[in-house]
Amino acid sequence: MTKTPAVSSRSIHDRIFIGFQYLLPQHFLSRLVGSLASARIGWLKRALIRAFLRHYPVDLSEAERSDPSAYDSFNDFFTRKLRRGARPIDPEPASIACPADGYVSQAGLLAGDALLQAKEISYSASALLGGDQALAAQFTSGAFATIYLAPHNYHRVHMPFAGTLRLARHVPGDLFSVNAATADCVSGLFTRNERIVCVFDTAAGPMAVVLVGALFVGSMSLSWAGVIRGRHPRAMLELPVRPVVALDRGDELGWFNMGSTVILMFAASGPSLVAGLAPGRPVRMGEHIATLR
Repeated sequence: MTKTPAVSSRSIHDRIFIGFQYLLPQHFLSRLVGSLASARIGWLKRALIRAFLRHYPVDLSEAERSDPSAYDSFNDFFTRKLRRGARPIDPEPASIACPADGYVSQAGLLAGDALLQAKEISYSASALLGGDQALAAQFTSGAFATIYLAPHNYHRVHMPFAGTLRLARHVPGDLFSVNAATADCVSGLFTRNERIVCVFDTAAGPMAVVLVGALFVGSMSLSWAGVIRGRHPRAMLELPVRPVVALDRGDELGWFNMGSTVILMFAASGPSLVAGLAPGRPVRMGEHIATLR
């Protein structure tokens, strides 16, 4: 008699987790978590930070404030700055720097307008950029890299290469988790989720840096504009680009209030990715991930 193969416990757990996300009031829960994370109540702040440090391998020796009690709230701790020199920027002039600490989710070349999300799942650049087909056409067949920021990672995002901001927009959407299990199962995940699209003009052509929100991400912030909150009812919001925002390689671009994902895109004539940017590879802000042609 042939036995039916058993479904792994992890597979069952993942399916349940993903199924619940369709039912959860994602934005309400994310606002609630954001309120708790921003609370300056001493005992609550201390309890949240202690619980987080017990569960995640945070290296506070890298932080400007290494004492957990020095933070005003859990979110202040979560979005902590690093001490000077903790993330050196690759010194080569032709180097494109990794924008954040995290793990490579996917990296490679766009297949026309399509980016790879996970095995056999793709999504369109035009949808990612808010339905802007003309803008997406500038990245056709160019290089892309998707970086997932795990909860324990440093959560500030930096410029990969010097550029001047051409466009910034907030695109409303869902708030699914962006971990590997969800990316493997939810079609068009990064085009479904709320996100901030930033497009810069650089010496290597256009560069898109997309900050993707996620479940329990209370909000996203840009260094020149502060916290970005969408309109109600939800509608795409074009953000001001004047006065001129010009950032050098390594400058702070923004940050996540809880963990999420950053997607980079370059034009076909732009930088080429370094070898070895395979899914699951850990990366650190400032390291060399692409090279100017």
